[in-house]
Amino acid sequence: NIFTKHSTSAICVNENEKGLLNDFEKVLKDLVKEKDNYKHDFIDNNAASHIRAFLLGSSETIPIVDGRLDLGTWQSIFFIELDGPRANRTIDLTFIGE
Repeated sequence: NIFTKHSTSAICVNENEKGLLNDFEKVLKDLVKEKDNYKHDFIDNNAASHIRAFLLGSSETIPIVDGRLDLGTWQSIFFIELDGPRANRTIDLTFIGE
């Protein structure tokens, strides 16, 4: 399992293709506008980042087969920073054996 403890970042698995990534960024920004009179903006002014992270999720579980990540042919793991850039971000990895 790969997990981010940061509430304005996300972990996702998908294809690492430039056009798709550009489309993804546009759709995410269209779904959650940067400014929309969010209540949380009165605290940190980053409500859109929290909402986007909420939609994407903070973890992925990926099987390991013969010591390697068992991803699909076109799949990659993405750490998505939604409120940055930030100086330091960490992820947690958990391995569960058979």
